Amino acid sequence: MKALVTGGGGFLGGAIVRQLLDRGDGVQIFARGEYPRIQSLGARCLRGDLADADAVSRAVEGVDVVYHVAAKAGVWGPYESYFQANVKGTENVLAACRKHGVGRLVHTSTPSVVFHKDGMEGADESVPYAERHLTHYAATKAAAEKTVLEANGNGLSTVALRPHLIWGPGDNHLVPRIVARAKAGKLKLVGDGEGKVDSVYIDNAARAHLLAADRLAPDSPVAGKVYFISNDEPLPIGDLINKILGAAGLPPVTSRVSPRVAYAAGWFLEVIYRTLRLAGEPPMTRFVARQLATPHWFDVSAAKRDLDYRPAISIDEGIRLLAKSFAGEVGDKS
Repeated sequence: MKALVTGGGGFLGGAIVRQLLDRGDGVQIFARGEYPRIQSLGARCLRGDLADADAVSRAVEGVDVVYHVAAKAGVWGPYESYFQANVKGTENVLAACRKHGVGRLVHTSTPSVVFHKDGMEGADESVPYAERHLTHYAATKAAAEKTVLEANGNGLSTVALRPHLIWGPGDNHLVPRIVARAKAGKLKLVGDGEGKVDSVYIDNAARAHLLAADRLAPDSPVAGKVYFISNDEPLPIGDLINKILGAAGLPPVTSRVSPRVAYAAGWFLEVIYRTLRLAGEPPMTRFVARQLATPHWFDVSAAKRDLDYRPAISIDEGIRLLAKSFAGEVGDKS
């Protein structure tokens, strides 16, 4: 098989690339930057922007399956930048698949598309999209996911996965932020830290994508569906954060702030950053405050049933591997 991985130089995309190469598939990636380490593994690297339809088309030509992982993530920034990457980019990928007769597309989505202000406990794929999104990321990813699912049929089989809080060695988002804020003395639990949250170790998240692609076919139960992906080990958010801090050799976080104060601070900082057009991202936003204060874990029974998904690496084993990476025993795989 020959696969294209958009965003193949990133954390999740790179893990998917390595697993595809390990089993003997041909792989090329489409990304904006250069990734010599990925290229050294045997993948072909193509540079371009998702909003460039011609560049996307050239990248898709000649492949059997597309893993559409690339996206603009984050909780801050102008809407248009999120729209171009997440909505327009996904439309370009779908159009290229149609043009070149690619039969399978696995799309990386996010549980943020259904996140409700009061949190979610044991939610399955029947839960509706959020009526109001607190970030442009969530809004544009919801639009992209809908487009992918609606595109299923007429020779193209599509599936969307919603991995939640991906972490592990090489993480360039969740783990570094937690560690950096802890080192700066700015990390606080919102509320009592007892609300349970799901997360997923990087190798498990990547493996779910391969399982989904392998089961895609016009008449398969996977086609046109969406699946939550996690380690199926919801933990109190305070426990998860402290496990990550422990892996980095840092003491547990004990400082707390009330959910009401965190939300008010997020609202205030959003106003200030927007009004003054400050660079960077506010240290707190309404979305982050609610994510930290509410439970959000999901029922992955559908993924187990239809994809035969089973997390191979537990959270505790993943933490052990993360600790080894901090100790320099495991290199950054990005």
